[in-house]
Amino acid sequence: MLVKTYCAAVPGLEAITVTIEVCMSRGVMYHLTGLADVAVRESHDRIVAALQNNGYKFPVADITVNMAPADIRKEGSGYDLPLAIGILAANGKIDACRLGDYMMIGELGLDGRLQPVRGALPIAIKARADRFKGLIVPKQNIREAAVVNNIDVYGMENITQVIAFFNGDTSVEPTVTDTRKEFYERQSTFELDFADVRGQQSVKRALEVAAAGGHNLIMIGPPGSGKSMMAKRLPSILPPLSLSESLETTQIHSVAGKLSRDTSLITQRPFRAPHHTISQVALVGGGHNPQPGEISLAHNGVLFCDELPEFNRTVLEVMRQPLEDRHITISRAKYTVEYPCSFMFVASMNPCPCGYYGDPTHRCVCSPGQIQRYMNKISGPLLDRIDIQTEITPVPFSDISKGEQGEPSADIRERVIAARHLQERRFKDFKGIHCNAQMTERMIHRYAEPDASSLDMLRMAMERLSLSARAYSRILKVARTIADLEGSADVLSHHLAEAIGYRNLDRGDWAERGV
Repeated sequence: MLVKTYCAAVPGLEAITVTIEVCMSRGVMYHLTGLADVAVRESHDRIVAALQNNGYKFPVADITVNMAPADIRKEGSGYDLPLAIGILAANGKIDACRLGDYMMIGELGLDGRLQPVRGALPIAIKARADRFKGLIVPKQNIREAAVVNNIDVYGMENITQVIAFFNGDTSVEPTVTDTRKEFYERQSTFELDFADVRGQQSVKRALEVAAAGGHNLIMIGPPGSGKSMMAKRLPSILPPLSLSESLETTQIHSVAGKLSRDTSLITQRPFRAPHHTISQVALVGGGHNPQPGEISLAHNGVLFCDELPEFNRTVLEVMRQPLEDRHITISRAKYTVEYPCSFMFVASMNPCPCGYYGDPTHRCVCSPGQIQRYMNKISGPLLDRIDIQTEITPVPFSDISKGEQGEPSADIRERVIAARHLQERRFKDFKGIHCNAQMTERMIHRYAEPDASSLDMLRMAMERLSLSARAYSRILKVARTIADLEGSADVLSHHLAEAIGYRNLDRGDWAERGV
């Protein structure tokens, strides 16, 4: 007897429907074909134990199982449930007439319980696209999969429930999630707030400009000056995620297995802060079984690299292309996958090896050569992709001891959202351009070109401060954002002056100042 069940493979971010064909005849052998990995081949032992522990016997017959399409590698344990149901249906224990209407995924425990799997959200999207009537998932994945509307999603606890469902012995109601209600209820709740930050007005301003234009930013300052503290509060002033951005971000985290069991949608922009010992594969993605890296997990959010010079230089260099292209294509001998990675890159670092260069309360013991070698750990091409470079000094005791709070994140966020709305209207006819940081050279000349007097000031500043030529377009992008924050249609001289002040590391004499 030939029976078919349906599940899905997730080789990248998009799921592919997999048809499991089970053919049973006289004999005693078990054959599994279709490019299955070790975890899928081991499913035989799990299925045998699960069936025995739930009152069913594994058929004594010649069983041939094919997983089509056979040229796509099947990885992971999520195929246990459709394999077991297919075998029972081929043996006559399950009514096979309804199997074609449902896609199912789930790992089987030896007691028959269904264990959660990765990628439930993209699988649910694929099931709806292929017009399946319903999707059966483990109970732990139900909130994640039920985000997809126009398809019935059933959360099951064990294989006995699934068998009873197909035999019509029980009635199970599909799970319904009010996606929009959950999405909008959780958008504005943040644990960290800029109201907790005392002083540091200039750095707060730099972060506000970065958030308003989607600019990459680096903070340079001595230990304890508040670099990490302020970076962690950056998501609280970013514009809220749109529903489409939320679904896209949730899909990436679903494939990576990073969603908590009580999460249906990611409602706040992600903030990823990898340790400086991270490898290239962990940062950009890939591996034996391809998974999204930190730059993709930070998609639509922030990637924060604390103590930037401590990162391996080769690891940092692999970010250069993704920072420009906003997607990463990983090609290996056995696969090619593409992950999105449109994120704000935020970094912090000490100004020198001892950490106290420029600190008014400590004496720096580093020579200019040591400072320059320390700075050279970060390549020029990477710095070229960082629009805002701002110095930060420790907060004086008089500011720390003040009882009054700083400006709350909600107030800053309102100004950021207003500036982003201006940019959305400006770039509505340009596909893939949503903020000033994404402008091309042609768009810079169209929307951020200063007047003649302001251009003379920019030329003079570049000559006096020994600014590199690569700083030109970055300054104009940032100046356009500063103008948007003021609601100005034109880029004026004081907008350019502030933008020039955010190019500290481009100054040719940076390592010699104050030594």
